[in-house]
Amino acid sequence: MRVTNHQTVYQLSFLPRVFPVNCYFVEEQDGLTLIDAGMPFSLKGILNAARKIGKPIRRIVLTHAHEDHVGSLDALKKEVPDVVVYISYRDAALLGGDASLLPTEPNVPIKGGIPKTVATKADVLLRDQDRIESLLALDAPGHTPGSMAFLDTRNRILIAGDAFQTRGGIAVSGHLKPWFPFPAMATWHKPTALESAKKLRDLQPSVLAVGHGRMLQHPLKKMTQAIDEWEIHPALSTPHPTKE
Repeated sequence: MRVTNHQTVYQLSFLPRVFPVNCYFVEEQDGLTLIDAGMPFSLKGILNAARKIGKPIRRIVLTHAHEDHVGSLDALKKEVPDVVVYISYRDAALLGGDASLLPTEPNVPIKGGIPKTVATKADVLLRDQDRIESLLALDAPGHTPGSMAFLDTRNRILIAGDAFQTRGGIAVSGHLKPWFPFPAMATWHKPTALESAKKLRDLQPSVLAVGHGRMLQHPLKKMTQAIDEWEIHPALSTPHPTKE
């Protein structure tokens, strides 16, 4: 595990040289907010990192419900039973293994690793613009129907989940990067992902922190580059048919 710190945010990167899967600690006065729970083997590293920071884990906030973002959730809940778990109102069903679509959503199957055995239920269901201590919750659908990003309002560090990737080159979710194609392969609805990427870019974050790849400081130019590449080369991000 590799730990990288930018101000209030710590990136915990598991298998960073092979298949980076990232979790994040956001430091608050009362303790730590963990964003995403990685893979099942991430448990020990998450607990050890919290001990080194010297604060308790108070909250677990999930960007979305794919298996590589919720893998140690049940084990963490056993270790820290009082922790409060947050997920978007929409992806709460996906966390429970329900991959059905809402009538208003594009008629495209949800992709990626959908949890089948997660027992933990969220304590708080989030909507756009909700606050979790210093974090502002932002709807960022596309990778999954209920994907969210979180902006640290103290310093504008953006934890974007899989709305972007930086491994294999920066890309909007759904735009295939041959050196690391997995986020694109697991993206539900690519046109929606593009609109979410634009929304997040327009926030002008100071740091972009993603689910797969290193954090980027002063990321605006590269985020715009990724959006432009999607629009210039849509063949790499072929839209699915949508439900009228």
